[in-house]
Amino acid sequence: MIYADKNTGVIVCGATGNQGSFHIDRMNQYAQSIGGRGVVAGVTPGKGGQEVHGVPVYNSIQEAADARDASAAVLFVPGSAAGDSIMEAADAGLDLVVTITEHIPVHDVMNAVTYANIRGCRVIGPNCPGLFSPGEISMGIMPAHLASRGPVGVISRSGTLTYEVVHELTRAGIGQSTIIGIGGDPIIGQTFADALDLFADDPKTRAVVILGELGGNLEEEGARAAQIPVVAFIAGTTAPAEKRMGHAGAIVTGGEGDANAKISRLKNIGVPVADRLSQIPSLISEVL
Repeated sequence: MIYADKNTGVIVCGATGNQGSFHIDRMNQYAQSIGGRGVVAGVTPGKGGQEVHGVPVYNSIQEAADARDASAAVLFVPGSAAGDSIMEAADAGLDLVVTITEHIPVHDVMNAVTYANIRGCRVIGPNCPGLFSPGEISMGIMPAHLASRGPVGVISRSGTLTYEVVHELTRAGIGQSTIIGIGGDPIIGQTFADALDLFADDPKTRAVVILGELGGNLEEEGARAAQIPVVAFIAGTTAPAEKRMGHAGAIVTGGEGDANAKISRLKNIGVPVADRLSQIPSLISEVL
């Protein structure tokens, strides 16, 4: 596993909201089933002293981190507040912030991710399903029942594609080491290259599936520098140019980011690319 494990204490920001409360319960049910620490604190300014599913709520991330020995956070806060929350987490000395929130202003993300990097805090997301390491930790909204433990990492820009591929791998008897949704926005924290570097140093990971889409060139950048076997799938081969497709980052502009061209470039550097999701287990078996 990378980024976090069962000993990581997690803070949920936006703990008293509907999404925060729901996923605190989910994440801690999983943590309890594997003997992990899970969510140890919640944060909602002005609501310190409350509890959510038995988890104490604090007024600030610093207060929560100090009181509960936490080193990571998951954000379920509104888009207008998410940039400040990322920077607050970095100031509090956290190592990792998983940002589920979507619709964060682009300039807020740019400022927050840059500041977090300076402070040594990794940001996953925004607009992502989070991080899941089977048998270790759940941080976000990924469905735990689809995953199984094993040697294959998964990095994805899409939430639903992630779930489908994890299900395909599990059905084929191929377990996963860590599953990361890096997010579909134009500006994100951890990229394919960042995650692939960590996977290459992880003794529990022997190969990685990258799930990309049209827009940008993060998939090629990551695969070109990867020090571990990679299999890819790129969504959006039939998408029209200049039209945003779902994610804010999924748009072909100026001829850059076309899905078919991206597939060709990946194949040219020796990366096996699946035509459909059901091909991924057989392709990954060949490189393991």
